[in-house]
Amino acid sequence: MSIQGWTFLIVGLSFALYIGIALRARAASTKEFYVAGTGVPPIANGMATAADWMSAASFISMAGLISFLGYDGSVYLMGWTGGYVLLALLLAPYLRKFGKFTVPDFIGDRYYSSGARVVAVFCAIFISFTYVAGQMRGVGIVFSRFLEVPIGTGVLVGMAIVFFYAVLGGMKGITYTQVAQYCVLIFAYMVPAIFISLMISGHAIPQLGLGGEVAGAGVALLDRLDGLHEQLGFSPYTGGSRATIDVFFITAALMVGTAGLPHVIVRFYTVPRVRDARSSVGWALLFIALLYTTAPAVAAFARVNLIETVEGAHYEETAGGENERSLPAWFRTWEDTGLLAWVDKDGDGRVAYRSGAVFAAREGQRKVAPVFTGERGAHGERLLANEPTANRNELYVDRDIMVLANPEIARLPNWIVGLVAAGGLAAALSTAAGLLLVVSSAVSHDLLKRSLLPSITEAGELKAARISAALAVCVAGYLGVHPPGFVAEVVAFAFGLAAASFFPAIIMGIFWRRMNREGAVSGMLVGIGFTAAYIIHFKFVRPEDNTPENWWLGISPEGIGTVGMLINFAVAAVVSRFTPPPPEQVQELVEHIRIPKAARTSARDDG
Repeated sequence: MSIQGWTFLIVGLSFALYIGIALRARAASTKEFYVAGTGVPPIANGMATAADWMSAASFISMAGLISFLGYDGSVYLMGWTGGYVLLALLLAPYLRKFGKFTVPDFIGDRYYSSGARVVAVFCAIFISFTYVAGQMRGVGIVFSRFLEVPIGTGVLVGMAIVFFYAVLGGMKGITYTQVAQYCVLIFAYMVPAIFISLMISGHAIPQLGLGGEVAGAGVALLDRLDGLHEQLGFSPYTGGSRATIDVFFITAALMVGTAGLPHVIVRFYTVPRVRDARSSVGWALLFIALLYTTAPAVAAFARVNLIETVEGAHYEETAGGENERSLPAWFRTWEDTGLLAWVDKDGDGRVAYRSGAVFAAREGQRKVAPVFTGERGAHGERLLANEPTANRNELYVDRDIMVLANPEIARLPNWIVGLVAAGGLAAALSTAAGLLLVVSSAVSHDLLKRSLLPSITEAGELKAARISAALAVCVAGYLGVHPPGFVAEVVAFAFGLAAASFFPAIIMGIFWRRMNREGAVSGMLVGIGFTAAYIIHFKFVRPEDNTPENWWLGISPEGIGTVGMLINFAVAAVVSRFTPPPPEQVQELVEHIRIPKAARTSARDDG
């Protein structure tokens, strides 16, 4: 069976499974729509949390970034993994004990202000839409390649699926759908990794294959990669070129941004007890570790296979010979998606893969991407409207395709290629659904029920939740067709915004009795405003200035969320010192969240 046939079969079966689960787990109340009725078992919640957290950025883009950036790409691995541990240990038990459905609910009650709740609502919506743009782009990439449709059409298909089970089932439907999606995505990630590890190193365990030798070559895999990079003019794969300050700030932004992501935090309310929340955290960490410890190996395998397959190969079919190679069929298929391109700068008909941009961005483009003319060149290649650069690099590769193309590059069976497509869709759709539910609950519960229309009935609130989810799906689809960058870059911006807005308000709300509404609201507004302005300036207003020489203190847009967080903390602390303290009952609430009842009673008795 062809790749497209296997993809239709496996993706179709997985979609049927998701829709069947959504129909069976349809939400009948607002409690089921928002937090699945708080009756999800810890192990199932752990799987759902892992699927919710491991988005298209984790499945599709993270290994792609590591594959191209080498050591520098590890900031994503360290930041996201460390962020989940931070969330699990520092925030999850306290937020679950507080007992509210959403982050804006916590902000509104802790800071005794509907205004604070409204600010948190808009922060949650802004962050969620930034994040969901990356997920929908991932959906479009998968569909455009494996179902051979335009990216826009692929995004529309993904929108329809998410609309169905997010709007119909709410958190209850999403939770059990995400359990199935985790099983699909982890199986799809591990199977090709194991196959390719056996082929390259002889080890069935990819993590051992990464640290082992290339089979029959007597050289370590990472040494082989460093040697290939040196020959072709790339930076050493195991060396870093980012400034240390930028590495630190990106890692920190990803860590604290993870701890402030609203769609992950809400997961701790879907289990019956605080103890179950802690247990589900442990399960989720185990399930996440399976993919995250495998990603560096997948990245290295993909990089070696790509370089050895395309460098020096003829674009046209050749008669063969000892040193003569032709590009395989997958190259032309990916070329048709617009995510891969070749410019024959020296006219020799061979691919020269070197360091540097293949062509300059056209006017009005947000990033350097190929624009095809529709005509063919002397060797049958697709001609581009882009202006070629003077450097020797002739190959454009979108980083987001590496995991998806890896099985084809390694010549694995067609059913594995279809399985990877299903896994990528599962990762993107699971997170997209969780994010859209955050937007839905922010509008219907926090904005309408708790602020604008407190007398709304439960049926009316549920209807508003579904309508707002439907509208959110439409906005998400638009952002998927017109994304501001690579999947992982877009997601990194969302983490930076979460770090600069929610994280300080949550931390100070739990651990500082004196923090008041004036301080929290001021900090959130200044933090997210500064971070968003910095990102918008370098990614949209002046993208040509997005270089280390122009960054403030050498900090990239991906890492600026850490600065926004520090500004948030500082502004909130100063403002709270010059404004009245919180009411006594709010300070008692903080004590209740942090300190067990027996300890508080003992302290009062000792006093």
